[in-house]
Amino acid sequence: MNVAVLVFPGSNCDVDMYKAVLDTIEQPVEYVWHLESDLSKYDAILVPGGFSYGDYLRPGAVASLSPVMEEVKLASEAGKLILGVCNGFQILTEANLLPGALRRNQRLKFHCETVDLKVENNLTPFTLDYQEGETIRIPIAHGDGNYYCDPETLNQLEKNNQIVFRYKGTNPNGSISEIAGVINERGNVLGLMPHPERAVHKWLGTDDGKRMFSSIIRFWREQNGTV
Repeated sequence: MNVAVLVFPGSNCDVDMYKAVLDTIEQPVEYVWHLESDLSKYDAILVPGGFSYGDYLRPGAVASLSPVMEEVKLASEAGKLILGVCNGFQILTEANLLPGALRRNQRLKFHCETVDLKVENNLTPFTLDYQEGETIRIPIAHGDGNYYCDPETLNQLEKNNQIVFRYKGTNPNGSISEIAGVINERGNVLGLMPHPERAVHKWLGTDDGKRMFSSIIRFWREQNGTV
């Protein structure tokens, strides 16, 4: 499986994402600059966290207009796996690849801590190795992680089982319905605010993020008959 880690001016979790791929699934992975115009060789595209373009206008707004995002949209239409984390989640919503929007945290403070998440949907390509309803611990680091959507969209997310992760116990940013991560209706584009790439070794405090990467390679192998 060929994996791309996108890099925008201001990305700061691209190295974490790159090393997480190597450390967990040991698949070919490359950095891809935001001006790239061809992603056809990649099976999975990872959009990392950071502060793309300094978060000017809105976090992810400028990055969503970068040339590479047109290729990401084509990859989405082709059914390829796309994972956006933190700023990557913001970019995917700004590019209309995921519903909703990320607003300023409710208390207008940057939150950097490890939080509990509830796995709401373990039937996605990104969550196959989790158990439905289990609690996992993943770090967050964001100032604009307050997920919001209108009531109609929320009803659709609930109906289609598109809410993949919810904050459990404490809602650090005020997200509607405690939402921490959502997937598109087709099921191949996931966005979440917590950082699974920072949770792949016990010595990091938790390795609960490791199973997101193992789920991706498991799904890809099953789809391609290489199990």
